[in-house]
Amino acid sequence: MNDASPTPSPHARLNPLVSGPILPTLARLTLPTTVATAGTALVAIAETAYVGRLGTEPLAAMALVFPMVMLMQMTSSGAMGGGVSAAVSRALGNGDEARASALAVHAAVIGLVAGVGFAVALLAFGPALYRLMGGQGGALAQAIAYSNTVFLGAISVWITNSMAAVIRGTGNMLVPSATIFLVAAMQIVIGGTLGLGLGPFPRLGMPGIALGQVVAFTTGAVVLLWFLLSGRGRLKLRVREVALQRSMFSDILKVGLPACLSPLQSVLVILVFASLVARFGTQALAGYGIGSRLEFLLMPIAVSIGVASVPMVGMAIGAGDVDRARRVAWTAASVAGGFLGSAGILVGIFPDLWARLFTSDPVVLDAAHHYLRWIGPSYLFFGVGIGLFFGSQGAGNVIGPVTASSVRLLIIAGVGWWVMSIGAPLWVLFAVAGCGTAAYGILTAVIVYFTPWRARR
Repeated sequence: MNDASPTPSPHARLNPLVSGPILPTLARLTLPTTVATAGTALVAIAETAYVGRLGTEPLAAMALVFPMVMLMQMTSSGAMGGGVSAAVSRALGNGDEARASALAVHAAVIGLVAGVGFAVALLAFGPALYRLMGGQGGALAQAIAYSNTVFLGAISVWITNSMAAVIRGTGNMLVPSATIFLVAAMQIVIGGTLGLGLGPFPRLGMPGIALGQVVAFTTGAVVLLWFLLSGRGRLKLRVREVALQRSMFSDILKVGLPACLSPLQSVLVILVFASLVARFGTQALAGYGIGSRLEFLLMPIAVSIGVASVPMVGMAIGAGDVDRARRVAWTAASVAGGFLGSAGILVGIFPDLWARLFTSDPVVLDAAHHYLRWIGPSYLFFGVGIGLFFGSQGAGNVIGPVTASSVRLLIIAGVGWWVMSIGAPLWVLFAVAGCGTAAYGILTAVIVYFTPWRARR
């Protein structure tokens, strides 16, 4: 749907994110973010290896806590972080650097409050949550020890991701990406050293691995705050000169809060679907786990493309060029969908290319084959949905994509439970997952197409 755009502001002609060619500019912004997400993926691989060396109970403990850690990361970076980047970029697109600087201060306050909230909630209710998820005995004790340590650093995670989002909103992807990559490297080295007791350091086990994240993100928060306070970027964080205003918080939260529902729904999809697959036995769950690992490898790349589109869309909206904003969003969605779709179709046709990297068990392979054949083709639509979700953040209108994500959760949870209740085979459950994922992307595209975007000066 093409919206009638007001005449772009004169400031737009001086801004390469608003006036430059779309695809090359998007590619230039995507590359640093992809490097940062690659570092984050390496952390997950390294920590899994460390925990595996500690034993079976620590592995089970990590499985209990990981969804909450992932939820914190996704809400602080992609969801609320997208709201921050969008608000800052819209202000800059209109040439209002004073407002963008004030928004940066409000973003820091939001990060501080949210970090405290996560820390208090998981320290107080974490043990009960892990029991509810099935944790018991030594695994539960290890989960609590890991959780209590890792969420002590929740404030650092939120401040790091909030300040990174501010800088991304200015169009600077290099500094936040380099910082996040540094954080990932520190987390790998410190977590491994303290967790496994390398060199002269004692073997702290799960709390040691958690300390790696705490120290690394605290360092990241300090680096990004220094960058903004020193005025080395396009914006300077002027804490003492800014009076907190409800309208500034609203500008961020009206996008960030609804967007936070999306990662929450993603975590619920993982938890619900894994519990359904587990009823078919350990080997079926292992096959599903092999297939889902591919999603964790591919999704960060699609997210990187989407994140890169946020300041481009936001600045175009702020400059009054709605037509360009929509073209940026659809370009990002097309690139993300094309990348994920190509990989998904490939593994859907030749599942052994991926599955045999992890196992030779015929039963596990059979489950992995079924999953990849059904989920693979849906990756195209999933990529489109991710791209449009971030584009909608830049435009300040995420209700549609979040609604589509809710539909995906309802299909996978509701229809998945129903096919289980009638005794359907495993492949039918995997078909439900593929259809639900495809429905998410298609519905997001339809909603965004018919939802008008408006210039915000």
